[in-house]
Amino acid sequence: MSPTRKTTTPAAPAATAAKPAAKPAAKVKAVKTPTKTTPAEPAKRVSGSVAFVGIGPGDPGLLTVRALELLRDAEVVVLSENGREQLLSHCPADVAVVDGAFDAEGSPLTPAGRAKAITNAVKGGKRVVRLVDGDGAMTGHLADEAAACVKAGWPFQVVPGVSPVAAVPAFAGVPLTNKSVREVRVVDVADTKIDWASLASKDATLVLSGTTDRSLVGSAVAKLIEVGLDPATPVITTWNGTTTEQRTVAGTLADIAAALPAGTLAPSAVTVVGEVVNLRETLSWFETRPLFGWRVLVPRTKEQSGALSARLRSYGAVPEEVPTISVEPPRTPQQMERAIKGLVTGRYEWVAFTSRNAVRAVREKFEEYGLDARAFSGIKVAAVGEQTAADLAAWGIRADLVPSGEQSAKGLLEDWPPFDEVFDPINRVFLPRADIATDVLVAGLVNLGWEVDDVTAYRTVRAAPPPAPVREAIKGGGFDAVVFTSASTVRNLVGIAGKPHASTVIACIGPSTAAEATEHGLRVDVLAPTPSARELADALADFGEARRASAEEAGEPVLRPSEKRTAARRRR
Repeated sequence: MSPTRKTTTPAAPAATAAKPAAKPAAKVKAVKTPTKTTPAEPAKRVSGSVAFVGIGPGDPGLLTVRALELLRDAEVVVLSENGREQLLSHCPADVAVVDGAFDAEGSPLTPAGRAKAITNAVKGGKRVVRLVDGDGAMTGHLADEAAACVKAGWPFQVVPGVSPVAAVPAFAGVPLTNKSVREVRVVDVADTKIDWASLASKDATLVLSGTTDRSLVGSAVAKLIEVGLDPATPVITTWNGTTTEQRTVAGTLADIAAALPAGTLAPSAVTVVGEVVNLRETLSWFETRPLFGWRVLVPRTKEQSGALSARLRSYGAVPEEVPTISVEPPRTPQQMERAIKGLVTGRYEWVAFTSRNAVRAVREKFEEYGLDARAFSGIKVAAVGEQTAADLAAWGIRADLVPSGEQSAKGLLEDWPPFDEVFDPINRVFLPRADIATDVLVAGLVNLGWEVDDVTAYRTVRAAPPPAPVREAIKGGGFDAVVFTSASTVRNLVGIAGKPHASTVIACIGPSTAAEATEHGLRVDVLAPTPSARELADALADFGEARRASAEEAGEPVLRPSEKRTAARRRR
């Protein structure tokens, strides 16, 4: 073994023997070198991106389809300088939100600071949507923010939005061109190097952006007159454009500034100068809506959808929803549980739904037990009101009986068939309803020969009072109208906030609601022809239209009810 040890051990080798021993070592080193420098797997590429999305001048309905797609897929949203938090409803529930106007200390963000906030947000591979008021491509600081993304190596895209330059005049009833005026010139009055002489042309429409207060408008029109534009040239200034808070003042170069309210108008205020302004008298379509600018109170349950508010908004109103009722499960659920079991086992010939809440209560119980609409097979279903019937249809159930006349328990009884021992194998009706419902329907069905399981499906509890400013507006005439959708909303609103002011228009969804309002000393001005949210909004709009027409016919200014208060109180 000793010769072997001597050949492998480098201790005291001869000079000639050392050279062969060095070669294997060199080979080992050469083989290992590539292994150390070759990575085991490629590095992962960061997938973060930024989309600069123009969100238009104010109306959320003016978003582009592409903007909606990006919002629905966003992981981080950087709000615009004007907030626009309502657009977050299009985003995933777990979206992170970054204030695009102020930093963590509450100081206004500069374009550089905002660019830093954007690049910080995109770190970690997040999909970031930066909301930009109006059209992002026309916003000056967008270039700085996009350049910051380029510098940091983040990919980005720009989604144009509806520009206030065109949208706000359009909503004010002023097209920027016509057959005789084909040129439009746009200038930001914040620019200190404007060549006003080059802008003063009677053959072009001039759009002044950045006219955020009366002094800026006054300075601009003074310079236009100074460079030779006719002082009688028509002018409009519009602020809060495309929203139900939109306001427009019309005049001439000589008097427009004096006609405007003092102080700040709005960041997006737009002034239009030129002959096309005269078209407003015939083309005004937005501000002449029947309820334009009306502040309408919508008492509701916490669970109700905004269908009524959406319909009111389509007529130009500004709805404010105030919860007056909270719908809660019954205190003792056993009665409801027995009724559901009886429905499945064939105990009932009819099920009568008198409200949307009743439909929801039964459906929730069905889902709790793993049942679906197939359990209604062979059972006749009645519904009061188109919304109740619509909720049943959404569940896959078509109502067999809906009142042909008055949409109420009374109207349902007028159409309900009497029990017939020959044609009706079962004589029992399941009636899920509120704990405070009247007995009119039960008594009527019993008189028709039916047996009724009158089951408390849900309880109605009075909601907490609204904030003090809302209560003061209700009692002081700050609202133009109140729309009552049930007798309980009347009782509860009066209970938590007091009676509406005498100047406020009272609109009711049906006769029983109107009777409750009268009982509380309120004069009912509007009654829906059929009890539905859509008909109620339409009826209020008809009232507003008639009121406007009457004022115009009398040569009087068109004022909202809250602008025409009287000291008279409603008769008690």
